[in-house]
Amino acid sequence: MKIQLLLFAFALGINANAQVGINITTPWPEEELHIGGDTSNIRIEGLNAANNPNNLGSSNTSKVFVNEFGDLVLGKLEDNIQMIFDSENYLKDVQNPTSLILQTGEGQGFSQAGIPTLGLAASFTLTKPAIIEVNYSVSWNIGKNVTSTSRIDDFRARVVQTGMYFRKDNYLGAPVVNDYFGNPINGYALCITSTCSEVAGMIAVNGQIYNNNDNNEGEWRSYRNSASDYVVLGPGTYTPMFAAQLEVGDTNSTGAIKMYLGVENDEVQIIAHYFN
Repeated sequence: MKIQLLLFAFALGINANAQVGINITTPWPEEELHIGGDTSNIRIEGLNAANNPNNLGSSNTSKVFVNEFGDLVLGKLEDNIQMIFDSENYLKDVQNPTSLILQTGEGQGFSQAGIPTLGLAASFTLTKPAIIEVNYSVSWNIGKNVTSTSRIDDFRARVVQTGMYFRKDNYLGAPVVNDYFGNPINGYALCITSTCSEVAGMIAVNGQIYNNNDNNEGEWRSYRNSASDYVVLGPGTYTPMFAAQLEVGDTNSTGAIKMYLGVENDEVQIIAHYFN
């Protein structure tokens, strides 16, 4: 009888407060279920690797979703992550005006360069919003006329930066400026032409310093820039594109220094992380 009364009183307490606190030091829980503690956590054995085939196991983390009933569920692997684009030689291996980047002074901006090897077919399509992960490794050569007999020998350090942006549909489409939520990608658009006639949301910007102090013995080709980044894009068809800048602090008497982008095998990988 005493046990029954205690259980009845406990049930009345839960119904009266409609809140349950675990490890709570404050007088009352602040939500229906409130778990206190700086290192608190929750374990649901129905979602672990042993009991749920959608759990990605010890070497990965699995995304938890809420279904239409309010239940916590694990998304299927194919629902969560999808490799949607993977190329081992994305840009045409040419040294011509389509891959040319001309030297500029400090802070004068990027220029687009390179044409996809697959041409108009070099695109991917999203049927729903996704966090897009990009990984790339892009090649470049540099010099006065970019040959073995016309190497840079003025001892000036140059910044070589590359970045990725997207165009709608194929590589001739409009540049993408905003993300899925309508915000400018990376906070603001960057010029992708020398005259700033086009702007785009640039991601995965990375670079290195080039300097040759060995006259005609210095290296001039087979360099690479690599980077990874994320952006949220909505449903649609997109084509990854590259822009680059070759920047020097003092352009006096340097001549028309050139860089060519995508002259060797260039890797581009696009992974979609779906979130709804």
